Formats: sequence, structure tokens, C-alpha cells
Amino acid sequence: MAYSDWTLETVKKAFQLEEVNAAGIFAEIDPVEPSTHLATTLERNVPLAFAMGTEKAKSELIVSAVLVELWEHFDRGISFFSGIDFNVDAENGLTGVCDFLVSLSPAQFHLEAPIIVLVEAKKDNLTVGLGQCVAEMIAAQRFNAESENDTPCIYGAITSGIDWIFLKLDGKRLQLDMAAYQIAQCDKILGILASMVAQKA
Repeated sequence: MAYSDWTLETVKKAFQLEEVNAAGIFAEIDPVEPSTHLATTLERNVPLAFAMGTEKAKSELIVSAVLVELWEHFDRGISFFSGIDFNVDAENGLTGVCDFLVSLSPAQFHLEAPIIVLVEAKKDNLTVGLGQCVAEMIAAQRFNAESENDTPCIYGAITSGIDWIFLKLDGKRLQLDMAAYQIAQCDKILGILASMVAQKA
């Protein structure tokens, strides 16, 4: 079993999670103004990614650009990885490839704890990726604990490149924000991601 095999229902049951749904969990977070470079990049890339229509195109042209901006926002003091194997616990189905991982470690040549944000890119239906993202968040909890580098919360995002939804895992309490944010609200998306990295979300 791999991350992509999980549904929200199966992962909640297997790991005994308490689900809390609310709209606007991250609504009060201050936006972060995107750089001119990111604004220009998105103005060019979003229509192109939309026209190409694939998950890969949206990841490469939109999501990566946003995460590079996040990396720059923290003066390159964090790291992020794309498309890497994240095999934590094969016995419990916590294996597979993650679209994007963000770590509080600045080490960029290899993954180090603590992992703080998991981002899954999906072509259209974001809810399909909920189980996968939550399973990856649980794996990050375990990875951090095994490295003796825990964080209070693990955060997740599922995105089509255009729409973004955010999650928070605090122990076994899973919060799902029922509000979706659009890439046109890039400042809000950056603000939420930055607050996650700062562990203030």
C-alpha cells in the first residue's frame, strides 16, 4: 500500500484521527505580497499550465514557482523537495512519492527533519487527494519523531495549481479548511504557507 491508495475515510480509521471541518480556518492569516518576479511568472505560466491541462504542467509551472518564492521569503533558510521517495513505514502503508515536501532544515541535497508542509498536486478534483495528503502528513509526524525533531503541527495543501485547500494535523486532530483559495489570491496563499513554516497557522 502507498500514499496514493489512501482515502480520507480509510486513513482516518486506520490512524484514529479526529476530523474537524470548518470554513476559513486560515482566513485571519496576514497575506504576504508576492515579488514582482512571482507575479510576472504566474501571469505568464498560469494560462499556459491551464491550456496544457496536466498535473505535471501545473506542478512545474505554478506550484514550484510559489514554493521557490516561499524559499526566498525565508532567505533560503528552509528546503523543499519535489517528486522524491518518502518511505517511512511500509508495514502501515506510509510509502511512496510525495509531490512536494517543505522542511525547516536548510539542507537541500538530502531530506532532513523537521518536515513541516506536504503539498499534493492534483489535476482537478482536490478532494480525491485528501487521503493521500493526510497519509503523508502522518508519515512526516513519524519521520520527525524518529529524528527526534518534532514540530507541534504538520500542515498540508492540495492544489490544482489554480485552487488550493489547506489542512492541519495536531497530534490526532485533523483540521480541514473547507474554504478554497485561488491562485489569483497568491498573497493569501503565500501568507498561509509562510505562517505554516513559522508554525503560527
